[in-house]
Amino acid sequence: MFTAARVGLFTESVIREMTRLNNLHNGINLAQGFPDFDPPAELIEAAVRALNDGYHQYAITWGSPRLRQVVAEKFAWYNGVEVDPERHITVTCGATEAMMATLLAVVDPGDEVVIFEPFYENYGPDALLSGAVPRYVQLHLDDPEFAFDPAELRAAFSPKTKAIILNTPHNPTGKVFTRGELELIADLCRTFDALAVTDEVYEHILYDGIGHTSIAAQPGMAERTVTINSLSKTYSVTGWRVGWAIARDPAVTVGIRRAHDFLTVGAAAPLQEAGVTALRFPPAYYRGLAAMYEEKRNLMLRILGKAGFRAFTPRGAYYIMTDFSGLSGDDDVAFAHRLVTDVGVATVPGSSFYHAPALGRPYVRFAFPKREETLTRVAERLHRVREVVGG
Repeated sequence: MFTAARVGLFTESVIREMTRLNNLHNGINLAQGFPDFDPPAELIEAAVRALNDGYHQYAITWGSPRLRQVVAEKFAWYNGVEVDPERHITVTCGATEAMMATLLAVVDPGDEVVIFEPFYENYGPDALLSGAVPRYVQLHLDDPEFAFDPAELRAAFSPKTKAIILNTPHNPTGKVFTRGELELIADLCRTFDALAVTDEVYEHILYDGIGHTSIAAQPGMAERTVTINSLSKTYSVTGWRVGWAIARDPAVTVGIRRAHDFLTVGAAAPLQEAGVTALRFPPAYYRGLAAMYEEKRNLMLRILGKAGFRAFTPRGAYYIMTDFSGLSGDDDVAFAHRLVTDVGVATVPGSSFYHAPALGRPYVRFAFPKREETLTRVAERLHRVREVVGG
């Protein structure tokens, strides 16, 4: 037996597995969260310009100075927190690497990490790979705001707690944590001397007039928060793999940079330079982005309701969790496989978002960052879902 015990603690990504299955059956991929449309033309032009201007070799390991400068500028005007690009920002290969580098930097084996569930499927394995003991807190899908029980959250904290992983807007539910919830989390972090590691990649994809609040902006939290973000979702470039981690505690930044250096060395140099253009887009761009996705959300909710799914309305991000138990007696994995093989629409089984698979058995998640014509084709295929997968 040559494999390490740590890789036996979790499976491969179910999301990426569903993408492969989708491609095999020529389905419509609503499993993996990427757009089927191009990013803004100015961003493509910026990438071409960077290639033509000779950005072909390593950037500085922790990121292009120009990119770190505009990350700092945007974090100040949008999130309300001043940071030093030289001491507080590390550019990574996407938010995924930023999360892994952060946990490797701050967690010792046996430390506890609090995770809300359902959770983006990487968070559990990330905690386990770093040697942490995960402590899970339930978000309630039947609540319109996907609320959690404050008492359950308090009980999850202990003297062993090193960090809490926060994702707002949240994947997979679309929950946007309220200011009151963030204040409670911040209070617990201060009380137990814990770090908040917050993934805010969907910060501009918000609905129903809801605004974004960063926990780093809460009193006393700037120095005990790592804020993770990327170009991927806001600028429709999920394949570019350019992200960053912001830590106002310089010692935490040093730790993240050390882990990052030996994980990937650095993100793609020309795409970092192109990212400077993206982060200088005016506020009108972000308003347009949210309005576009709100239309897609509303269309997808109608499609799913008509097909017989019980959909949980997201307040942010671009996913919809659904209960399919009124359509089929299958478990989530069997249902998702039948949906892609027999109907031609790929989703993600709900169990992949829970530490105990039984908690996710009635659910599948749909992603909707797609062109209107793609969603129209989805509606046509889901029209026959009852006759194909019912029973």
